[in-house]
Amino acid sequence: MKRLFMLFAALCVSASASADEGMWMLPYLQKMNIRNMKERGCKLSAEEIYSINKSSLKDAIVIFGGGCTGEIVSPEGLLFTNHHCGFGSIQALSSVEHDYLKNGFWAMSQAEELPAPGLSVRFIRKIMDVTPEIVGNVPSTAGQEEYDRITSENIKALSDKLSEEHPGMQIQIEPFFEGNQFFAFVVEQFRDVRLVGTPPQSIGKFGGDTDNWMWPRHTGDFSIFRVYAGPDNKPADYSPENRPYKADKYLKVSLDGVDEGDFAMIMGFPGSTQRYATSYEIDNMLRVSNPQRIFIRGERQAILWEDMLASDKVRIQYASKYAGSSNYWKNSIGMSRGIEKLNVKARKQEQEAAFQAWAEQHTLPEEGYVGALPKIREAYETLEVPSAGLQYLSESMLRGIELLAPAMTFSRMTEVKEPAKVAKAMANWYKDYNAPTDRKVAKRMLRIARENMKTLPSFYAEIIDKEFGGDSDAYVDWLYDSSIFVSEDNVKALIDDYSAEKVAADPAVVLANSVLELYKELSAARGDAFKKLSEGSRKYVAGLMLQQPDKAWASDANFTIRLTYGRVLPYNPADGIRYNHYTTLKGVMEKEDPKNPAEFTVPAKLKELYAARDFGRYANKQGELPVAFLADCDITGGNSGSPVMNARGELIGLAFDGNWEAMSGDVAFEPELQRTISVDVRYVLFIIDKFAGASWLLDEMTLVGGKK
Repeated sequence: MKRLFMLFAALCVSASASADEGMWMLPYLQKMNIRNMKERGCKLSAEEIYSINKSSLKDAIVIFGGGCTGEIVSPEGLLFTNHHCGFGSIQALSSVEHDYLKNGFWAMSQAEELPAPGLSVRFIRKIMDVTPEIVGNVPSTAGQEEYDRITSENIKALSDKLSEEHPGMQIQIEPFFEGNQFFAFVVEQFRDVRLVGTPPQSIGKFGGDTDNWMWPRHTGDFSIFRVYAGPDNKPADYSPENRPYKADKYLKVSLDGVDEGDFAMIMGFPGSTQRYATSYEIDNMLRVSNPQRIFIRGERQAILWEDMLASDKVRIQYASKYAGSSNYWKNSIGMSRGIEKLNVKARKQEQEAAFQAWAEQHTLPEEGYVGALPKIREAYETLEVPSAGLQYLSESMLRGIELLAPAMTFSRMTEVKEPAKVAKAMANWYKDYNAPTDRKVAKRMLRIARENMKTLPSFYAEIIDKEFGGDSDAYVDWLYDSSIFVSEDNVKALIDDYSAEKVAADPAVVLANSVLELYKELSAARGDAFKKLSEGSRKYVAGLMLQQPDKAWASDANFTIRLTYGRVLPYNPADGIRYNHYTTLKGVMEKEDPKNPAEFTVPAKLKELYAARDFGRYANKQGELPVAFLADCDITGGNSGSPVMNARGELIGLAFDGNWEAMSGDVAFEPELQRTISVDVRYVLFIIDKFAGASWLLDEMTLVGGKK
């Protein structure tokens, strides 16, 4: 592995990035980025952004929940994130009587803050490059099986060692550059997080699916939580005795706003990109995975939406589920559109041809670079059919038909060991379940699976065809009329008098087992191809870096903390069209649409404030109230809720979206088109202060600037 060690040593001192592309690792900011950042206007040192030995900006940034970013904005653990990131917790705390989704919620003291069960935040306490420890004893000619065995053993040994050195902390060791580099992260998780404030959905989700991924945008996408700790300021389970977390580092909040060309940087946890994807993966994405996802989710979402519009109860039950599904659904639509329009596949093929020519001229076959792309191509040829089937099983059945979730839970039990705990978990699940809606979904899902899958689960032939004459709708009606798991009351009775035999005979369990049987079969069919794909990808990425040693390379996103930076900029989406770099409250008023109240309703109080131009200190220099702005920073899913900071590291906005014209950005960054959409922090403060009357929250923040 000596050649690779030399490669990554060179990587750390490569020339600074000349474009805005890059989700950069914090430990390498000094060597790779800070010079370029200062040339663009950054006023901070690399040490102030990320320090090994003392508090820095990094310590104010957290993983929020399971897939977003948040930032601490006061010494009392106050936290900002996106409305759509807090949406699941807001929904879980809502009911028809307390509809926080529709009406919003604002605590007027810490005593009124609402515990959010199951919600946690995680701080990154330490970051270490552990590449030598993980791959140092891997032979350079190792195949994927040997590589996996050795690196797995090394990861286990190092994790155990770091766990002993950092008691009470979580240890994560993650691969970068397709397994050519590894970092270890020491993580501290806080489990008591409480809802402090959220605007109504008419502000926090203004524009709904119609505006999602679009610019101009007028969404006040923010919510407020607070982190609580035990008496020692360490993580603790929820208790009324817990106190607000005392933050060593928190972000100051700027009232100065943004102008075109201003420096902007974002720190957060980007989830997943595929910048090193080959043309073979792009081809599969365009022909198979995206079209299937778009179709299946679109069919299910249409049923959910119809029932949500007809009932407040169902709307609250399914709000979070629908939002999570539709976001990635529209993302897939935009990604396919962008990849095709911007000719990404052809550009990848050009890069691959140049790589192959280089590998054949400058490397030996036994090094693995010559065979890297052929391995990837062969892997995708093998993976296409089983992967398509697995996607259908997952989207249409295992995740599409909710009835299967409790059925699978109980099918794994031989007895109910903790009845009270199980009953509580089931009560939480059934709170957000509507059997009539799920019945409609199941009918549609089983029909489209039959029409599109090459291999079907056995229940089609053994039950639907044999006992129902092929009528899947009749089968679904029988299923929902007969299964224990349609009703919470039935499940309570089952917990009180558990019978493994009764569970095994339940038609929902029979259905689930049939689906899982095929799922395991298709998964097994992918095993060897995945090994070939992993080896080919690892060698391809390492080879690219050897081929272009002077380029500054950034690893794909993998939900580890990163920094990206750029400028506040407008853009030209098409010939003759120029989009301004910010939007204002005027646009909210102009977008109100009584014909589409689910997405474009404006609260009466907001109208009153606009009519009176009661913007307070939150107006810009033109006397407008800013709502959102653009920057050419490199983000993706997981960055939702990330702080957008100015040259002094002060909070100026919350990142919440990308733009439609550059949806191919996860596989190919487009510097002229790609923009981060962020809610302006002045709009956030305006809603807290003027709209909600919760100015007590501003009193604990450090507000800076804003002088006329």
